Amino acid sequence: MAPLKMEDLSEDRILHLVDQIKDWQSIVRSQTENTVSSYPVGVACFPTAVPRSRFDQAIKLQTVFNRLYCAVAEDDQWLYNVIRDIIPTDSLAKALWSVHEAVKKDGYVQSISLGLFRSDYMLHLDHDKEMESDDEDELSDASLKQVEMNTFSASGGSHADKVQVMHHYLARTGMYETSGVAFDSTSLATNRNIKSIGSSLALAHETYGHARSKGVKATAVLMIVQPNNFNIADERPIEYELWDRQVPVPTYRLEFGADVLQYTSLGQDRELLFQPPWLESGLEISVVYMRAGYEAHEYDDVGIKARIQLEQSTAIKCPSVLSHITTFKKVQQALSAPGTLEAFLPGHEGLHARKLACDLVQSMNYILKPSLEGGGHNVYGSDIPPYLSLTPEAQWSSYILMERIHPPLQSNLLMGPAVLDSGETVSELGIFGCCLWQSAKTADAQASEESDHRIQMLSNEVGGWTFKTKFADIDEMSVVKGFGHFDTPLLVDL
Repeated sequence: MAPLKMEDLSEDRILHLVDQIKDWQSIVRSQTENTVSSYPVGVACFPTAVPRSRFDQAIKLQTVFNRLYCAVAEDDQWLYNVIRDIIPTDSLAKALWSVHEAVKKDGYVQSISLGLFRSDYMLHLDHDKEMESDDEDELSDASLKQVEMNTFSASGGSHADKVQVMHHYLARTGMYETSGVAFDSTSLATNRNIKSIGSSLALAHETYGHARSKGVKATAVLMIVQPNNFNIADERPIEYELWDRQVPVPTYRLEFGADVLQYTSLGQDRELLFQPPWLESGLEISVVYMRAGYEAHEYDDVGIKARIQLEQSTAIKCPSVLSHITTFKKVQQALSAPGTLEAFLPGHEGLHARKLACDLVQSMNYILKPSLEGGGHNVYGSDIPPYLSLTPEAQWSSYILMERIHPPLQSNLLMGPAVLDSGETVSELGIFGCCLWQSAKTADAQASEESDHRIQMLSNEVGGWTFKTKFADIDEMSVVKGFGHFDTPLLVDL
């Protein structure tokens, strides 16, 4: 399948395509104060070409990255050595490490953890190839570069599922046919994020087993969310998936902070008990699924107490506080040091670490990244030197200087909540990993191919993917902030 070119379609075809997408996105608007207002997520009107070999490469890497980050999360001394210099100046690092120390003092009571990770990649062209190649040659010359690894509150899975269904529908209805040539819809990547994430949470729920606290008959998954949640449409489908399983998995939402302290408590053996007034009887929580707590401002005194209470419990955490810390860019930088990967991975799974840039003289080729999630925190190119001049030098260690990726450009028509426009675009591929593991310090199972000196892998799977596209002259990729647009890879053989 060759890359799809927007210019091959007539204006009438494009206008009809836009109308189709608007209908797909349509939401019945509220005319009363009793219902919620909302707006559609940004989407790419045309699927974007990705070399099939690069897509497959990203898929094959994921279980290795899963194992790596599981192992790192079980080595708190190594993590401390990596982040100790930023703890005094990075408020998020300080808060999370204080949570870990408080829980460790009393002793962790749950040795099993769940990870729903996402590894992000972009295609990259060396500068000389970028200058000389045409569109198809650029794609064939492009290599795969990891942007970052997200181990905490990895989002976008539900949106990605729904947008790929939309692109498959448009392909089947003939919207992408050109000059009488049929569009091969089988070249569009398929997705299963909602099913995969739901299955992983269900497996953790099943692994936890029956309620242990006296007087409590049932267990449930507890999704910890932010107040005034603007990304609820990405979370609810996972909740619905758990309830809709052949054997339903009870799943409830609770806002991070004060509500955690008000509606949950620890039982005699540190079971996490959930007793909200809107339920007839209390529940024992099997899995805590964190979709909040990734911003420093969430960790005031109440937020820290809430996170400690969750971490102290017997519930399986998704993720644990140590696994949360592995998402820091400082950790990802440390993993690129020679010999580090071999220390955490079995020899047959060793990877060649990528090198990060550290030369401000060529600032246009670099990105300055803090250890924050949620988008909008990075500093780009020529903005780096003036930004650092205004930042106390003691805080510089909280940032990582990463070499800028130069992806191939492709034309597309992007539809945001308020704007419809065309132009040159770049894309980012995220691969979901779903893994359940047990600390080898307490694991009873004998060593095998699925265990090493730190962890025993109970499950290690590829989930699905996200694919986001933005205009090439925009730095940020955040969809919720209006920069990125969900897309579907058109897999091409070059």
